[in-house]
Amino acid sequence: MIREAALGLSFATLTLLAVTAFAAEEPSTAAPLSGQLTITGASTIAPLASEIGKRLEETNPDLRIDVQTGGSARGVADVRAGLAAIGLVSRKLKDDETDLTAFTIARDGVGIILNTDNPVSVLTDEQIVDIYLGKIANWKDVGGKDAPITVVNKAEGRSTLDLFTHYFKLKNSDIKASVVIGDNQQGIKTVAGNPNAIGYVSIGTAEFEAGQGTPIKLLPLKGVAASVENVRNETFSLARPLNLVVKTAPEGTVKSFIDFAQSKDVHDLVKEQFFVPLQ
Repeated sequence: MIREAALGLSFATLTLLAVTAFAAEEPSTAAPLSGQLTITGASTIAPLASEIGKRLEETNPDLRIDVQTGGSARGVADVRAGLAAIGLVSRKLKDDETDLTAFTIARDGVGIILNTDNPVSVLTDEQIVDIYLGKIANWKDVGGKDAPITVVNKAEGRSTLDLFTHYFKLKNSDIKASVVIGDNQQGIKTVAGNPNAIGYVSIGTAEFEAGQGTPIKLLPLKGVAASVENVRNETFSLARPLNLVVKTAPEGTVKSFIDFAQSKDVHDLVKEQFFVPLQ
């Protein structure tokens, strides 16, 4: 009797354990996301963030993701003010932005662009600095045509400007700009429409536009071609992280978006934007 009871208990216990183990192996189904998520900031990241948002909306029909541009500075300001849940910042966070947390979703490079009609194919770092300081004002002084140089600079608050000035050790107040532009597309259109212009934009965007026939070309830096591939292998020095920033620890829909944006599920979208996916 005792032995039979023991055997019965043992069988019941094993059965319970088996059921528990089976239940643990069952995939958990997360509740669908809903509501609206507002994301603002860098124009460089905005197209990628929009595509990631559309893909997330496909499996969450009650979710709406609103992506707006305005520069990295806007992304930081809106997150701090509670106007956006996530900020798009295409650079490292600054020393005075330690109240924010950044989540990198890809990498990008910034390249110098000229019009394809400009015969100049290479400029040294020193020549680029002198052009932006106004010390070199004619293309003939760097092996080009006898024509005045149109210096295209980025507006304040643009992370591309921050990266450019940091790399070349320039102060924006010292730059002698002929034209001040906002996003990458404005910079590309300006240089494409002016054979004497020089500017700097996202390598991914410029490489795509050049491939589509837009009359621009990317210049190498220190002998290294400005290309997505060289950003990927980390041989191109003028590169940056593309970040999603938040003010508080992400949870709910915000966390779900960040996790999805950092996953392999969006690597194809990152590559389509000519950025470098996270390893």
